[in-house]
Amino acid sequence: MTHDDCLFCKILAGDIPADIVFESETAIAFRDINPQAPTHVVIIPRQHIATINDIRAEDQPVVGSLFSAAREIAKKEGLSEEGYRVVMNCNAAGRANRLPSASPFAWWARTGLAAGVRFAICERSARSG
Repeated sequence: MTHDDCLFCKILAGDIPADIVFESETAIAFRDINPQAPTHVVIIPRQHIATINDIRAEDQPVVGSLFSAAREIAKKEGLSEEGYRVVMNCNAAGRANRLPSASPFAWWARTGLAAGVRFAICERSARSG
């Protein structure tokens, strides 16, 4: 997949609208358009990283910043005390390729189920127990 084909690169470029809930130098987060939980946020690095398998040693600060973003978003959304789920999947067997033209590297932070190598924060849904 090229950067031109990447759904998340298109969101970063402003070519596809998104409900942005967080921005930093290294990450951006937005509400999932097909939420699987009452709070379902997708966090992506500003740097294109195709999959978890493509993370290099020098990418560690960027990847670490995604966890910091998840913490900040969860606090802002009122999920910190009760808890939330952060999910990262990789490639087809990890359900990362569920979305057409989506980079398989993004993080889902949510409570509930998540897909993609997305970092998502979600509050617990009825299905996730």
